[in-house]
Amino acid sequence: MVRGRPAWGLIGGAALVQVALHGASIGRYGIFRDELYYLACASHPSFGYVDQPALSILFLAAWRALFGDSAASLIVPPALCGAAVVVVVGLLARRFGGGPAAQGLSAAAAAVAPIWVGMTGYYSMNAFDILLWTLAATILARILGGEQGHAPGRLWLLLGVVLGLGLLNKISVLWLGFGIFAGLVLTPARRWLATLGPWLASGLAFLGLLPYLVWNALHRWPTLEFMRHASAEKYAATTPLAFGKELLLHFQPLAAPVWIAGLVWLLAAKDGRRFRLLGVVFLATLAILLANRTSKAEYLAASFAPLLAAGGVALERVLHRGRNAAPAWIYGGLLVAGGLALAPLAIPLLPVPRYLAYARALGAAPSTPERKAIGLLPQHFADRFGWPEMAETIASAFRSLPEADRKKAAVYVYNYGEAGAVDYYGGALGLPHAICPHNDYFLWGLRGQTPEIFLVFGGPRSGPERVFSSVVEGPVFTHPWVMPYESGRTVWICRGLKMPFAEIWPGEKNFS
Repeated sequence: MVRGRPAWGLIGGAALVQVALHGASIGRYGIFRDELYYLACASHPSFGYVDQPALSILFLAAWRALFGDSAASLIVPPALCGAAVVVVVGLLARRFGGGPAAQGLSAAAAAVAPIWVGMTGYYSMNAFDILLWTLAATILARILGGEQGHAPGRLWLLLGVVLGLGLLNKISVLWLGFGIFAGLVLTPARRWLATLGPWLASGLAFLGLLPYLVWNALHRWPTLEFMRHASAEKYAATTPLAFGKELLLHFQPLAAPVWIAGLVWLLAAKDGRRFRLLGVVFLATLAILLANRTSKAEYLAASFAPLLAAGGVALERVLHRGRNAAPAWIYGGLLVAGGLALAPLAIPLLPVPRYLAYARALGAAPSTPERKAIGLLPQHFADRFGWPEMAETIASAFRSLPEADRKKAAVYVYNYGEAGAVDYYGGALGLPHAICPHNDYFLWGLRGQTPEIFLVFGGPRSGPERVFSSVVEGPVFTHPWVMPYESGRTVWICRGLKMPFAEIWPGEKNFS
C-alpha cells in the first residue's frame, strides 16, 4: 500500500518549522516549574517516583551530565522528539497509501499543532510519550498492512519494546495497551490473537512496567495515592462538550478536517479498513478519559498521530484530483499559517506585554486545568516566572541570620516548584537543599540535614505557630506574572520545635 518515495522535502520542511519555533522560544521566559522538579529528581536516581516512572528522569540525569542544565540545554531533547513525531506522521501517511500531498498535509498539521508544540517546548515525560505512541502506531500500521517482506513476528516484538519503553516513561501507555486489545477484539485484526505476536508484545511491555510496580510496592503504593488526590482534589471536572472544545484548540480549528477525516477514514473507508484497529485505539482512549470526568483533553494528544496521517490521505483524494495540486497546497499553507498564529499561546515567543495584548486580540483568556485562581498569564506561562526572585527572597532571610545560625538553618517550602527553585538557584546563593512535603520531596525527608531553625516559605503565620515556639516575619516575595497563590508569600523565621520533627513529618505528606 506504500506509494513511491517519501516526500522528504515536505516532511523535513514541516519538521524544521517546529524546530524553528522552539529555537525562537529559547531564553524568552524562564525554566518551567516541572523542569525544576525533574532536575531535582534527576539528582536522586531511582526505579520510580511518586508521580512518574523513571525513564525521562534517568535520561535527564545523563543529558545533564553531558550538556548541563541550562534552559537552552533542557529544550533540546523534547524539541527533537517533536521534530521526530512530525517526520513519523508524514511517513505514516505514506504507509497508509498517501502521496506527497497527503504526507505534506499530515506533517504540516503535526508540526504546528499547538498542543504538540507546547508539550515539546519544555522537558518532561510528555514529549517522549507522544513520540512513543506515534512509533507504536507506525509499527501497528506495518503489521496491519501486511506488505510483503515484513516479518510480523519481529514487528510484534518491536512493538512490545516500544510499549515497554512507553510504560517505563508514563503509565498512561496502559490506555494504549487497552486500545490495542480492544481493536484486536473488535476488528478483523482479531486473527492475530491466535498467534504469539500480541502475547509476546504484552509480555515485553509488562517488563517495562515491572520496575515501577516493584518501586511502588516497596514504597507502599504512593502513585495510587497521588492519582487519587490529583483526580479528586487537583483537577477540575469537565464535560464532553468542554473536552471537545479543548481538542479543537489543541490541534487548531483549521486542522479539525484533517483529524476528523482521518478518524472516519480509519473506521469506515474501504482502503482504511485494514487499519481500523488504530481508530479503535483512539476511541477507546477517548472513552477512558471521558469516563474519568476530570481528565484533561491534553491527555488524548498522544493518540492523534494515526488520525493526522490518515486525514492527510483522505484529504489528498478530495483536494488533489488529477494534476491540480493547488487546493492541497493552499490548505497546507493555511494549516501552517493558522498554527503559527496560535504558537505564541503555546510556547514563549512574545514578551509578556506583547503576549497579553496578542492573547486579548485573539480572545484567549488565561486558564488552568487545576482548581486554582489564575492571574494575568495562563498557568503554563506563569509557572516559568519568579523562581530566581523567590530563591533570592529566601536567601535574603537566610543572610539575615547570624553566621552561627545559618549552619543549623533549613529552608522549608510547600510545593515541588518552590523546592526545585531553591535547589536550582539556591546553591549560588548559599542556601541548603529544600525540605518539602510534596511528592518525591516527601520521600527525601530532611536530606541529611539536622536543622534547628526553619525558614518556612508561605502560608499563614498560624501554620508554623502550631509547631514552633518562635515565628518571626521575614521578607515577602511578590511577582506580577506568577500564579496568584505564589505571590505575596512571607518567609517565616521559625525556632523552637514544640515536638520532634519525626512526629510532624508524616502529617505533612502531600502526594498530588
